[in-house]
Amino acid sequence: MDALRKEKIYTIEDIYALPYGERAELIDGKIYYMDPPSRTHQKISWKLHQAIANYIDSKGGECEVYAAPFAVFLNKDDINYVEPDISVICDISKLDDKGCNGAPDWIIEIISPGNKPMDYFTKLFKYRTAGVREYWIVDPTKEMVTVYIFEKETMEQYSFGEDIPTGIYEDFSIKIQ
Repeated sequence: MDALRKEKIYTIEDIYALPYGERAELIDGKIYYMDPPSRTHQKISWKLHQAIANYIDSKGGECEVYAAPFAVFLNKDDINYVEPDISVICDISKLDDKGCNGAPDWIIEIISPGNKPMDYFTKLFKYRTAGVREYWIVDPTKEMVTVYIFEKETMEQYSFGEDIPTGIYEDFSIKIQ
């Protein structure tokens, strides 16, 4: 009988070796392929990015906001690479031309039909343990936003159309229409 087979551990090198245009994320050495985003997904991403960038600019803030595709190397290893839909980084020393080295302060993921378990479970655990301060899961189908403030160990749910307060900024909320 065969001994227990070890699953291949992939690295960031494997992500960079993917065919042009193919996108995937890497969590603990396992590759997760990504479907192209829908128009609704892109519209929500654009509106969130715009609202956050405008807020940061209006306050003369140091934080920077990036929309996918943007590389986030969560841990100091070569087996974790994600591309959150929105990343807000306040420690700009984490940024270089390849992306963000370490946990962003705030991550927003917009659910696609094929990635629900990934965003609600796998990434939730990974982001919390990596040191992300705030994580939003936006579900366009249910028109709901789940907000995790890891520093306070809280989880709240909001409907589209409600003001959603941010955890990393005390005077900023967003309404998703």
